[in-house]
Amino acid sequence: MSKFKVVVTVPENEADELREAIGNAGGGKVGNYIHCSFSVKGTGRFLPVDGASPAIGRVGKPEEVAEERIEITCESESLQAVVAAIREAHSYEEPAIDVYKLEKL
Repeated sequence: MSKFKVVVTVPENEADELREAIGNAGGGKVGNYIHCSFSVKGTGRFLPVDGASPAIGRVGKPEEVAEERIEITCESESLQAVVAAIREAHSYEEPAIDVYKLEKL
């Protein structure tokens, strides 16, 4: 069974809700533990352009947002559900979601 690391950034005030959605979808299972994650805080920057419908800010104006980067692991059978849960729970029109396949060493 393959394992993956999923990384997503979210506004700080939405991080707990997103972690809950990820855990409920099967992400963050490590051995006999569930809802496991790692977070680090930082600043997200973006510039919405014509056609965008930003949850924060407005088209044509650069924006900075205090965000949390959430990292979790999940098994292959949960990956699609975890990504779908992130998209459903996230306020951004286009959340940045990174998925890395993990190698067993």
